Amino acid sequence: MTRTALALIPAALFCLAAAPAPKTAPAKAPPAKAAPAKPAARPATPASPAGPFDAQTPQAFMGLLDAAGAKVRTSRRDGDAVFVAVTSPVADFSMQFAGCDAQGRACKAVLLDSGLDRAAATIAQYNAFNQTSVMCRIYQDKAGVPHVLYSAILFRSMTRDDATTHLQAWQGCLADARDFLKDPVAYLANAA
Repeated sequence: MTRTALALIPAALFCLAAAPAPKTAPAKAPPAKAAPAKPAARPATPASPAGPFDAQTPQAFMGLLDAAGAKVRTSRRDGDAVFVAVTSPVADFSMQFAGCDAQGRACKAVLLDSGLDRAAATIAQYNAFNQTSVMCRIYQDKAGVPHVLYSAILFRSMTRDDATTHLQAWQGCLADARDFLKDPVAYLANAA
């Protein structure tokens, strides 16, 4: 702080102390037979037309994808995981919800995975793609098929908009992976 700013502090305190006290109205005596006050009623909060959203359930994401025109179905359950198959105009992919409870709810994370067309990319180029992408990963399975992945941790506080943002990021991963596989050398030359 400068000396001028420090000098202004006592002056400001002096002005506050010198200000007249606010006048208050004299207190009125309560009526002789006053009824006890009722607590104010809470205003009704309008519910979402689609009902409450619980991002930790596979059904919530399935509903978003269904509304977007995709065909979704639970394909299987394995331990604490729920697997969902998705067919859409954008891509066919799977969703694996992990860390779910015995009812297949309260899931902790989701992994989206799509197989891609085979390409002439090398493992070194896949690794270079993975180093340039913040959210997307590409790997090659045992059969030599490349896959693009996106994952997210799921929170009880996530909203419908948050889940929609994750699905949009997934669409971006799909587009980036396809662009990469068309020409890995050019893609990596332009990658940040």
